[in-house]
Amino acid sequence: MQKYRVNNLDCAVCAQKLEDALNNTQGVRAASIDFGTLTLHLDADDTDAARRVVKEVEPGVELEPLSRPGRREAAGAGEAFRLKSEIAKIAAAAVLFVLVLVCDYYEGLGVPSAAFAALLAAAYLAAGGRVLAAAGRTVARRDFFDENVLMAIATIGAIAIGAFSEAVGVMAFYRAGEFLQNLAVSRSRRSIASLLGQRPEFANLKTPEGVSRVAPESVSVNDVIVVKPGEKIPLDGSILEGDSQVDTSVLTGESVPRRVEDGDLVMAGGINMYGTILVEVTKPFAESSIAKMVELVENAAARKSTTENFITVFARYYTPAVVLAAMGVAFIPPLFITGASLEQWVYRALVLLVISCPCALVISIPLGYFGGIGRASRHGILVKGSNFIDALAGLRTVIFDKTGTLTEGVFEVEQVVHQNGYSPEQVLEFAAMAEQYSNHPIARAIVAAYENKGHRVDPERINAHAETSGSGVRVEFDGTAVIVGNDRYMHSHEIPHDQGMIEGTVAHVAVAGKYAGYILIGDRIREAAGPAIASLRANGIDRILMLTGDNQCAADYIADRLELDGHFADLLPEDKVAALERIQAENAGLGRIAFVGDGINDAPVIARADVGVAMGGLGSDVAIETADVVLMTDSPARMAEAVTIARQTRVIVWQNIFIALSVKGAVIALGVAGMATMWAAVFADVGTALIAVVNSTRILGKKIH
Repeated sequence: MQKYRVNNLDCAVCAQKLEDALNNTQGVRAASIDFGTLTLHLDADDTDAARRVVKEVEPGVELEPLSRPGRREAAGAGEAFRLKSEIAKIAAAAVLFVLVLVCDYYEGLGVPSAAFAALLAAAYLAAGGRVLAAAGRTVARRDFFDENVLMAIATIGAIAIGAFSEAVGVMAFYRAGEFLQNLAVSRSRRSIASLLGQRPEFANLKTPEGVSRVAPESVSVNDVIVVKPGEKIPLDGSILEGDSQVDTSVLTGESVPRRVEDGDLVMAGGINMYGTILVEVTKPFAESSIAKMVELVENAAARKSTTENFITVFARYYTPAVVLAAMGVAFIPPLFITGASLEQWVYRALVLLVISCPCALVISIPLGYFGGIGRASRHGILVKGSNFIDALAGLRTVIFDKTGTLTEGVFEVEQVVHQNGYSPEQVLEFAAMAEQYSNHPIARAIVAAYENKGHRVDPERINAHAETSGSGVRVEFDGTAVIVGNDRYMHSHEIPHDQGMIEGTVAHVAVAGKYAGYILIGDRIREAAGPAIASLRANGIDRILMLTGDNQCAADYIADRLELDGHFADLLPEDKVAALERIQAENAGLGRIAFVGDGINDAPVIARADVGVAMGGLGSDVAIETADVVLMTDSPARMAEAVTIARQTRVIVWQNIFIALSVKGAVIALGVAGMATMWAAVFADVGTALIAVVNSTRILGKKIH
């Protein structure tokens, strides 16, 4: 997927036409234009063909490759000059319009008809010269439903029936309105771009010759960089020397700085608050936290929501339908209504032409969704597309993984229970020796507990090793068979063992086919889990469930403490998928289902859910690739915030749809009835778009309740 900055594109409908043309071009697999950020996402074998299509459809548009994530061009002196130039042209058109208005309404001034005609032509061209030129180019491409063509037909028709001042006034106000609308859209773009403007601009690279300032892209893995107080951390890495506090609010939304010291990992994009730190780089810039975050937010625009796709189709038929209705209004009533004049009904038809552009919808809806995605990113929530905003807003069931999601996932051995003549020390030793090759958190906790007692695991004492994911491990330790695992694993090896009600995670140990005891491992419930579940319920989530590979007793304990609506225990990864599918079958037609997991072991079920959510998954490639939503912290509270933001975004989008359709519908009805003028039509058209654009940006400043 390639990304381009789309320069000189100031029409949302034109952007949609350009996108359609690119998608119908041979050699182009997919194309999506985000009008909110003026970015083209292009997946094509033949980019030259795509550029040719752009020049054919929109000759003035230029594509500029975005060479790095998050890049946004500064306004610059050229843009400032164009802004002043446009204001001057609008002011000149306004003065000429006032003169036309005075001469048109005060015939007693005695202005010669030739002078009035010259004044009318000058005022009309000053206000609408650019519109007429654009209309000419559009007609040359045999496209007759462009807003410029419709404005040209409407105003020329007004002049033809003698509505001189209205023709000039409508064109002048249309140009002024378009200017204000573009100004509002540009401001919205800047607001959204500011969310993506957190990219570190330099890195202080430590070399034998000293410290030199370089671009982050030029730093390699294992290089050492110096981060001074107040500077952004440019790349992900591990602290070699120094301690400080790091502000990670840009990445995680957390307002409290995090204390870091030797050996701690730090993420690119965080701000070093106090002391100077030396950081050994662990990832190239393209794979750093901030680069991934910005890329995810930027690419989100390529995945459009159902509402956006509907509006695209709606806009395609809305304008031709209104134009056909205008033709009917102009010519049919005079044939059947006694006393109806052609001039009167043509004027009413011209009102319909002015109101026939769907710009308010085409601009504001994508802008609203992108604003919601940007707002979520400020809170450390990365939503991969507008379609997932809709999915989050429609959630009725949320399923959590237990370990590392509702609980902290930091395991500690709490108790060693011995049986059949074995001592607690022996039970712990057997378990540690068996688990030394496993990366599972429970295995790491057992090994750590053994080493904390002053012992050391010895790989040479292990002769054979076989691990069953999610169940247990079987080894030969000093020539003796040792089995460590959960209840199901003991049953599979036909070993009688304790099956009492044990609150916690349990690892059973068997030696030479004989039960030796069990190890109780503790895992605390996250402090934010209870409030997060309460917030989800307040947001209208009907069912909150839990899936876990842990034993039934441990699952019962967590579910009871958090007052969940249901839970499933003793699940392997494939069992979690089956459990999710059963829940989906039970909830068919009752809303969307989200699964929230750690993004590594839960990847299959994350992929299967309607909305897959990875917690704390930025460091996990599996989470980035699999999840639809990535939470930058390990707090389940972010899930509740994601639902809140999604629903706020949906409300704003539907407000825009209602505003645009109700105002346009009212003006169309009044226009047909002869109760609306072209003035009202142009105010309704441009004014509605302006209101919708401003409304779309409200999501950026909305508070999360």
